[in-house]
Amino acid sequence: MLRSIQLGAALSACALGLASWSIETDHSTEHTQGLFEIREEARRFISHENARGDQQWEVLEPNLKTLVPRCAVPLETQWTPKSLGRSKPSVMVICTVAVPNSVMKRWDVHVPVKQEPNQTKAATDPASP
Repeated sequence: MLRSIQLGAALSACALGLASWSIETDHSTEHTQGLFEIREEARRFISHENARGDQQWEVLEPNLKTLVPRCAVPLETQWTPKSLGRSKPSVMVICTVAVPNSVMKRWDVHVPVKQEPNQTKAATDPASP
């Protein structure tokens, strides 16, 4: 009985910890690149694209399961090419040189975007050639 109470308390503590985690709190550390910074880089890119006035886009959340090493150089951004097979538009946040690690030397994270409401559908997908 005591063991099941301890297990229940431990699971509750884990659930509370997960409930308090969000992209807003997931900042970069010495070893990992935070989803907050990845999303903010995508937002900067989209802000520049929206300023061009053709279409208005909204940045969504990157996949919460994403875990990548910290980038050793400034992040780069571009529209995700259609050739990569993604069915919806997204922004590719790219790290060309990750901090030394045993997993990956470079990475890219695709951050989904959607057209803001009240935009016409006449415009084409920005990633298409």
